Amino acid sequence: MEYRLSVSWIRKRDLHILTAGILTYTSDQRFQVIRPDKSDNWTLQIKFPQIRDSGIYECQVNTEPKMSLPFRLNVVEAKARILGPSDLHVKAGSSITLTCIIKQGPHDLGTVFWYRGSDILDVSPHPNDASIASSDSIDRITIQNHWTDGLTSQLHITSATLADSGNYSCVPTIASPTSVNVHVINGEHPAAMQHGNKNTASLSLSLHCTLVYSISVFIIKHIR
Repeated sequence: MEYRLSVSWIRKRDLHILTAGILTYTSDQRFQVIRPDKSDNWTLQIKFPQIRDSGIYECQVNTEPKMSLPFRLNVVEAKARILGPSDLHVKAGSSITLTCIIKQGPHDLGTVFWYRGSDILDVSPHPNDASIASSDSIDRITIQNHWTDGLTSQLHITSATLADSGNYSCVPTIASPTSVNVHVINGEHPAAMQHGNKNTASLSLSLHCTLVYSISVFIIKHIR
């Protein structure tokens, strides 16, 4: 009779058996094991990973004696950051550029929304990966998103008026939001004055356990 090997995944902090073979033993539906047909790859998938998921996970194989290999998972919360001071003073008639950066997270799955107070700056498609506000300021406000080593979103306001004053929030779908206060004034202000436009992440985490001659993991390094 052929002896079939199977893998169990255990969360070490509470010794909870998350999966055994193809079965899942947790009520948390974010966890599941994935194994292609007749494959020696057993994948523990954690959808929408959270900070509390950080810790040690152990891959166990039902050999005799039992083989096991621990892995440390560190979940880092992605946070948005708007460049410049938290209070920005701008002279009426000049341009405002707010730049929001998100460095961590699966950037290709996320987007950014901009708010002034509780009002979203509604946008519609615009050439060159830009969006333009569909409001009475349609010709003055644009939003541009682009990807480099992170997600960058820029809110541009031309010919600023006193009505443009307020709290501006950068709210990503994949990260914690951030905000700045913009003050449009009729004269110079000594601090945090912006002149013109010069001052300018279905998420999942997978652990793969491979049988044959060794056990290996991708994405998360095992503890030596």
